[in-house]
Amino acid sequence: MQDQEKQTDLPPPAPTAEEAAAAAPAEPATLEQQLAQAIARGNEMQDAFMRAKAECENVRRRAQEDVSKAHKFAVEGFAEAMVPVKDSLEMALKVDTPSIESLKEGVEMTLKQLSSAFEKNRLLEILPAVGDKLDPMKHQAVAMVPAEQEANTVVAVLQKGYMIADRLLRPAIVTVAQAS
Repeated sequence: MQDQEKQTDLPPPAPTAEEAAAAAPAEPATLEQQLAQAIARGNEMQDAFMRAKAECENVRRRAQEDVSKAHKFAVEGFAEAMVPVKDSLEMALKVDTPSIESLKEGVEMTLKQLSSAFEKNRLLEILPAVGDKLDPMKHQAVAMVPAEQEANTVVAVLQKGYMIADRLLRPAIVTVAQAS
């Protein structure tokens, strides 16, 4: 144990000649050498810059292609949902002597298919109730009529409105109560 303590108290061994040469400051380089090193570093930096610029251009180009494809195929899901509706309408037209009941039944089934396609694609109806407050973000008032209701409330709905997700596609067209 004492031998180990004595060994740790000893100063470190002197560096060898090779270690001393490696640790010694290098002689100042000549101006030509410094210039050559600076040019080499500049070339490396230029190369790195050009590679980074090319990568940015590739990312930008790929993003543009992705957006273009998204626009091109955005309607694909909706189109797939609409094909059965068109098929049903075409089948109804092929019937030689349709009865009123069969036509009505076919139209009701086609309307269900259409409503299902709208729902699947987040196309929602805006159908305000009579007495609802006018919402200028969802309703378009085309007339003000005297009514016993509070001013600026819906008196009649002339046409349903539609939204796609949270975006207005077409406002509901309404008449509203006039202020007394």
